[in-house]
Amino acid sequence: MRRDTTKPTRPGPVCLRKTRNRCAPAALLLLLAATSPARAQEAVLPQAGAALSPVVVTATRVPTPAADIPAGVTVITRAEMERRGDNTLTDALATVPGLRVSQSGGPGGNASVFIRGTNSDAVLVLRDGMPINDSADSSGAFNFGVDTLADVARIEIIRGPMAALYGSGAIGGVINIITLRGRRPGVHLSTDLAGGYPQQIRASAALTGTHAGFDYALVAQSESMRGFDTTPQRMSIYTDTPDGYRAHLVTLNLGYTPIQGTRFSLLLRARQAIYGFNALGSPTFDAANSTGRDASLLGRIGVHSLLAGGTWETGLFLGRLQDDRKYTEPLNPADPNLASNDSRYHGYRTDLQWNNTVHLSDLFTSAVLSRADVTFGYEHTADSAKVRVTSAADGFPYAQSADASMTDDAGYAGVQGRLWRRLMLTGQVREDAVLNDHPVTWRLGAVLDVPALRTHFKAAYGTAFRAPSLFDRFGVDSYGYVGNPDLLPERAQGWEVGFTTTIPALGRSDFASLGATYFNEQIDNLIVAVFTPVDTAENIGSAHIQGVETTLALHPARWLALDADWTYTQPENADTGALLLRRPQNTAAADARIMPIPALSIVPQLQFTGAFQDYLNNDSGFSTGAIGTSGQGLIVNLTMTYRVSPRARLYLNATNLFESRFEPVNGYQTPGTQVIAGVRLSL
Repeated sequence: MRRDTTKPTRPGPVCLRKTRNRCAPAALLLLLAATSPARAQEAVLPQAGAALSPVVVTATRVPTPAADIPAGVTVITRAEMERRGDNTLTDALATVPGLRVSQSGGPGGNASVFIRGTNSDAVLVLRDGMPINDSADSSGAFNFGVDTLADVARIEIIRGPMAALYGSGAIGGVINIITLRGRRPGVHLSTDLAGGYPQQIRASAALTGTHAGFDYALVAQSESMRGFDTTPQRMSIYTDTPDGYRAHLVTLNLGYTPIQGTRFSLLLRARQAIYGFNALGSPTFDAANSTGRDASLLGRIGVHSLLAGGTWETGLFLGRLQDDRKYTEPLNPADPNLASNDSRYHGYRTDLQWNNTVHLSDLFTSAVLSRADVTFGYEHTADSAKVRVTSAADGFPYAQSADASMTDDAGYAGVQGRLWRRLMLTGQVREDAVLNDHPVTWRLGAVLDVPALRTHFKAAYGTAFRAPSLFDRFGVDSYGYVGNPDLLPERAQGWEVGFTTTIPALGRSDFASLGATYFNEQIDNLIVAVFTPVDTAENIGSAHIQGVETTLALHPARWLALDADWTYTQPENADTGALLLRRPQNTAAADARIMPIPALSIVPQLQFTGAFQDYLNNDSGFSTGAIGTSGQGLIVNLTMTYRVSPRARLYLNATNLFESRFEPVNGYQTPGTQVIAGVRLSL
């Protein structure tokens, strides 16, 4: 995919010249690993409705209450995922303010995430702080449509330009997926077994605990579902051919603390998914023999230590990631497109980090300055990709390939502190050396606490960049595309202002919480496909995005909590004024937690997506070749959980309860109603 903000790539693994996106392979390799045991991951998050702000690691690299962070922050805890019935990464992210999930089909289908209207490749995804975007993807993006949640402790989403902390790709924001870890003494086993309609079953088990300086978490998950035909039922070529999905996951997270304050860590994670998919043609043909395979293997080792009595925290981590994806579609004589596909994508990443925090407040006591911390460190990332695509359509063969590598070396530093116990200031700067360029990014932010108004005011300004992908620079295809090795990084600068306020009432200090944030971002040097006279890519695009995020939380009683958010986004091509594709101007979400009796939790959920611009497919299954308005949609979900005993819970989860036929990507319909019942046991 080449980053033309007016022309995102077509969905689905179709490897034709117009659709350079995520056509991909799958395979598996084994390595080492470790999770960062920084203080931030030791923080205990409060339950929903609690007056305290959750502690966040990702926004500043220092454990910081969300209320003190000058950025849009959302923390999704494991308790929330279970309460809402979330099973996949897209489920968990679907209601985050300012974030839009755009999935081409059901589980396994390519899923892009747009944060605050920026491109899907402008989202940096981390696993325990290690960047895990796919280097073999043509744009270097991350496919959110595959992963499940059995080994996830929590997810932190930081919106806004964050490259000053994490480097390339963090233009729209950062999503940090934090792995489950053993924390309680003894041996603890938790299981989850569920099944339901249409023909789906899933099971997971997690063995966790600590003993004699060791901590451990071993997680295994397997699931299978019949799936749905995601071809829209409005199309005459709809055949009700389901796209099945099978996934397997094993994660081992080990730690050893030989002396207090020093922990050695090892993380091994292997995941594989096999699924059917629909490949849009013209006309669309619902081929039952299209299969995708997506495998990922992550290994990481590290050591984290507290020095000088805990004043200096230092950590050294080495990780290796391999992504293997494969799409196959044998020729079907009934297919009017005469389509076939054999696409293999192999991406490799090695990441070395040396991270440090010095707690200055441990060295002195001041009435003016408190909670002062300095961060600094170094990161080396080495990416490589091997891509081999062979496909055909309408009797015309197509080939695509890339075999290239690149490195990124970066140093960063940051500082944060509270002045007069009211004003929290943060600042970060980073310089990367990538692809013969040395982008410098920085970010400044402030949060003012006004207790008399029960309000926090925030403001921030930051810059960001996204390095060209390996395919942008070195890819070739049989239709004449030749990568441009002289491409420069895409550049961005953005700012935001906002507030959050708490309103006491009815004897409750947290009766209501209201927040609003205005954001504004300019992105330049966007990589766009051009003909000069060869088919290549150049830095000529630009985008301007602005909008407002609002949140409302009500806790009128101990048995009732209501949360809602609405986001308005104006994402424009700065050169033409046209709205960017697949980014609705209006999105909203709401859910409630109702507990009529202490043992029963009822969570209804609404997800609204407004109309958006997209490439249109007509009711006959043909692509119109035109950009137009794709309709809005409302999804209703419901989850009920009953606590049978302190160690056993029964649950029932229904998604898309009213059979919405909303198309999150034009030409791909939301999967139909799914109902699953299960039991969670803690032993």
